[in-house]
Amino acid sequence: MTVEQNVLQQHSQKHQQTLLNQLREVTGTTDIQLLQQALQVSNGDLAEAVAFLTEKNAKVPQQDEATYYQTSQVANDRYISVGSQADTNVIDLTGDDKDDLQRAIALSLEESNRAFRETGITDEEQAISRVLEASIAENKASLKRTHTEVWSDSPNPHDRKRMDNCPVGLKNVGNTCWFSAVIQSLFNLLEFQRLVLHYSPPARVQDLPRNQKEHRNLPFMQELRNLFSLMVGSKRKYVDPSRAVEILKDAFKSSESQQQDVSEFTHKLLDWLEDAFQMKAEEDREGEKPKNPMVELFYGRFLAVGVLEGKKFENTEMFGQYPLQVNGFKDLHECLEAAMIEGEIESLHSAENSARSGQEHWFTELPPVLTFELSRFEFNQALGRPEKIHNKLEFPSMLYMDRYMDRNRDITRIKREEIRRLKEHLTLLQQRLERYLSYGSGPKRFPLADVLQYAMEFASSKPVCTSPVEDIDTSAPPVFLCLSEQGSLVPPDGSATQQRVPIHKPFTQSRLPPDLPMHPAPRHITEEELRVLEGCLHRWRSEVENDTRDLQGSISRIHRTIEMMYSDKSMMQVPYRLHAVLVHEGQANAGHYWAYIYDPHQRRWMKYNDISVTKSSWEELVRDSFGGYRNASAYCLMYINDKKPFLIEEEFDKETGQMLSGLDKLPPDLKQYVKEDNELFDKEIEEWDALQARKAQQEKLALATAAASTLAASSQDPEYMEQPSPTNDSKHLQEDMERAISKAAAEQEERSPEALLNAAIKVEYTRLLRFAQEDTPPEKDYRLQHIIVYFIQNQAPKKILERTLLTQFADRNLAFDERCKSIMNVARAKLDLIKPDEVNMDEYEMWHQDYRNFRETTIFMMIGLELFQKRNYVEALMYLIYSYQYNRELLAKGLYRGHDEELLGYYRRECLLKLNEQAAAMFESGEEPEVTTGLGIMNELVVPCIPLLLVHDAEKDLLAVEDMRNRWCSYLGQEMESNLQEKLTDFLPKLLDCSTEIKSFHDPPKLPTYSTLELCERFNRIMATLSRAPTECR
Repeated sequence: MTVEQNVLQQHSQKHQQTLLNQLREVTGTTDIQLLQQALQVSNGDLAEAVAFLTEKNAKVPQQDEATYYQTSQVANDRYISVGSQADTNVIDLTGDDKDDLQRAIALSLEESNRAFRETGITDEEQAISRVLEASIAENKASLKRTHTEVWSDSPNPHDRKRMDNCPVGLKNVGNTCWFSAVIQSLFNLLEFQRLVLHYSPPARVQDLPRNQKEHRNLPFMQELRNLFSLMVGSKRKYVDPSRAVEILKDAFKSSESQQQDVSEFTHKLLDWLEDAFQMKAEEDREGEKPKNPMVELFYGRFLAVGVLEGKKFENTEMFGQYPLQVNGFKDLHECLEAAMIEGEIESLHSAENSARSGQEHWFTELPPVLTFELSRFEFNQALGRPEKIHNKLEFPSMLYMDRYMDRNRDITRIKREEIRRLKEHLTLLQQRLERYLSYGSGPKRFPLADVLQYAMEFASSKPVCTSPVEDIDTSAPPVFLCLSEQGSLVPPDGSATQQRVPIHKPFTQSRLPPDLPMHPAPRHITEEELRVLEGCLHRWRSEVENDTRDLQGSISRIHRTIEMMYSDKSMMQVPYRLHAVLVHEGQANAGHYWAYIYDPHQRRWMKYNDISVTKSSWEELVRDSFGGYRNASAYCLMYINDKKPFLIEEEFDKETGQMLSGLDKLPPDLKQYVKEDNELFDKEIEEWDALQARKAQQEKLALATAAASTLAASSQDPEYMEQPSPTNDSKHLQEDMERAISKAAAEQEERSPEALLNAAIKVEYTRLLRFAQEDTPPEKDYRLQHIIVYFIQNQAPKKILERTLLTQFADRNLAFDERCKSIMNVARAKLDLIKPDEVNMDEYEMWHQDYRNFRETTIFMMIGLELFQKRNYVEALMYLIYSYQYNRELLAKGLYRGHDEELLGYYRRECLLKLNEQAAAMFESGEEPEVTTGLGIMNELVVPCIPLLLVHDAEKDLLAVEDMRNRWCSYLGQEMESNLQEKLTDFLPKLLDCSTEIKSFHDPPKLPTYSTLELCERFNRIMATLSRAPTECR
């Protein structure tokens, strides 16, 4: 019976069996009748079925072998199978059996068939609907959230513009990181990409779909084509997949909320695509057996060879995603070996027909794209919920599948037998080695070679006759002093009101007598005894060391032999290269997905994390995917046949031979679709640029007006002084100018105002230059005292420096005597004579604006550090966040434009960690007001800031985020009230599902204003405090 002839019946059986498999894996229950009952009671709802089984709390009996193999013949319980074809000589173990178990299965299948025929939607699809609609509901609900909770695009379209031919990311539209991970992995299979892009719906269903399945699958295919076309030719850095997800939502109706499972979604996606291509294939090949490209690309076949009570059977099955257990295995080959052999297999290829039972699986046909599901979740019966397995599991970048192929069955059996024999020998050698390395009969054991060495050292120590306790004088009473009422120690005087305190002398009371050895030694030993004993111990130790080396060498050789067992050329003919790794971070019921995908043309790994697509490496992939480190591990592996390059080959123009790229890869309808979207984006950029140009022009006019007012109105302060107390700043500036004029007058022979002005400017510049070149501690920052110091350190143009100094000497506050007044008038005259082409006023204002930004950043930093030291972390956070961001913008222009980035980064990070600690402590209290406040701190302050720590991939910031996530994930395994569990489940996706997309924040805190003197004094105090802190906190 083929797949194509019985689509409805096979899909019904497939989905029914998949539900049973998932329920068995989640709950650990092996009783088929009980599983069927749970599915029937829950009407196909997996969550309710799990609840039903856990509430029964019944002890489930183990299946006997007959029951196990009977159910395995109905449909394989380990594989997502799309059909089966039995050999003619296969014994039918299910045909005549009418017991209750088979009747229950038959009724269940019949019910599933009937539901499928009526609606075109299976029970599994209805169950999956809940999580899919939840993703859309999450996206829509986000629009109603408060300002700080909304994921928002940058208003500047240039931030969202694609750079060159960088891969396009996918926007997370509400708990849909799983969608992004799977779609990116499939999109980067260029053959799959071509199939989707060039798909055209069957002509007979374009006007009126025949059934609900066609009504669902064809629109989804069109949206997937649109999405793929944007990922090929869009000018955007990332695109929105909402329409494709909306189709999924419309197909499934429910309101339950949880994240979708990657393997389940991939399975469903391929099913839909298979159905869509099947309709097209049937139309294109009327009268012929149609070929479905999805089946040919993703589905393979294996042969189940088994023995049941001495009777042999064989059964051919198809599979798509191949599930593998992780628990108890160290690498992918061990997982595969365990999956390919079930039960006792000695009788499978022996001459005797024993009563033993077992089965082997052998691949007869592997798909070009081979996908492994790594089962990292198991159900905790005690806690009543699933838990994630964080065990380390290694997998290779190149996987050779020869040992699992049916054509190599005989040679593989021989090699497996040899490996089994070697492992038995290895176990024996390891046990012997352990006796050498852990010698003794008590609870504490030591290496035998060390024991012999210690014995030799004891025997060789200097013999003494002194008892180890003879020299300790126990007859002398302890010396006492008295504690007076004032707290001082005084000699005893017999008063009953004083407390007697013994004097402890830690450095003298325990000192050994000078003739007592530091180590124990024998009391009596003759030279002859010592000579014989040393000879024996030396010989025994050498023998033990030689035996240990021999055992270790034999163990290493056996390990190498096992590792090289399949390395001969004949067993390396079926190579599969790792194409994509789907990673899950978090726990069983909450987490974040991303993908590592290999780019064969650039020969490097890429990391696809929602909208962020970055270069990566094999080392980073190993760190995040193998498991055993943090909470991240691979969840799905996608390998491709390395001998079928068409899977990843680019497409070439048939006429010119040139490689197609961008819009040239698209069919006409999609090319037009992408062009229209790109035109919309270009228009958005143009409108933004026009808006910014208008704003810049308005600011320029405002600045020009302000500059003119400054020069014309004598009551104005210097441009760079925007302070509420101009009197203090002007007085400070006035004193500096007067000092420079006085010094210039004393040194200058010519007394004309112009000569004095030139001399005074030179004196002032020399003074400020000395400040700029001085090596000062962090608390003494001369840049805050004078703008010229800031300009000198940042190498401002000479014309900017000269005009700034002239402006200061032209200040009206200098006109207190005739000499200063005349110098002020000369300075003003010189300013008026400066031509526009001599000093670029835009550049001049830009430098002064940078200085204002520097002072503002300093105030943010200063207040944030003061609040942090007062442990007011809630208020400190926004000051530290904005000071870091503004400071980073300053440092992008030059090293001396801002403050120490590491220092600000440290306190920003520590503030978030402190807030996380506070919020976690509130949550642990269990009190409703405290819990609400703690989660409010996380949602309003901490979670929106996490992308800021992730965006630059700084190691310390990444570790801080991991610490925060681990703290909250640790609660998943703990007992707590149901309301707390519900709040935690709702909160964790927000904490874990964080890409580098920046959330909206509150507006920056309103800054108080300070005079230069006040700012310098407060900055000096806080920085001096930090300089006394430990080195890592500076």
